[in-house]
Amino acid sequence: MKRRILRLIDFFYPPFSKYIPLQTFRYAVSGGSNAALNLLIFFLSYNFILNQEVLVIGSYSITRYIAAYAMALSVSFPVGFLLNKYIVFQQSDLHSRVQLFRYASVTAMSIYFDYALLHFFVGYLGFWATPSQALIIVILSLFSYFFQTYVTFTTKKRSL
Repeated sequence: MKRRILRLIDFFYPPFSKYIPLQTFRYAVSGGSNAALNLLIFFLSYNFILNQEVLVIGSYSITRYIAAYAMALSVSFPVGFLLNKYIVFQQSDLHSRVQLFRYASVTAMSIYFDYALLHFFVGYLGFWATPSQALIIVILSLFSYFFQTYVTFTTKKRSL
C-alpha cells in the first residue's frame, strides 16, 4: 500500500520538481488529501448526520459544528499521522511513540485553535460552517507543516 501511494504521488511530481522539494510535495498532497477527507466528513456530519443545533450528551451541550468537527477529527487524526510517518517523513529515525506524542501535541494545539476559530467565525461572525472550517484548515496546515518538519518527524542529531 505504501509503495502504491508513493508511486501515485511521485507520478505527479515532475512538473513541480523545479519549484518544491519532493518531501514538501508529498506533504502537500498527503495533507491536502487528509484535509479534504476531514472536510468531507465534517460536511456530511454537519449537514446529514447531525440534525439538532445543540447536542446534549449527559450534562454536556455541544454545538452541531463542534460535534461535526469531533467526528471528522476521529478519522483524520490517525490517517494524518500514518501518512506523515510512512509517506512524507520516512527518513525520521525517532521512535514511533515519540513521533505520535509530538503529532498528538500539535493536533491538540490545532484542536484548541480550530475550536476557538470555529466559534469565532461561525458563532460570533455568523459565517457558514463549512467554508469557515476550510479556511481554518489552511491556516492550521501552514503551522502544522513547519512543526511536523522541524520537530515531530525530525532526525536524531548524530555525533561524529
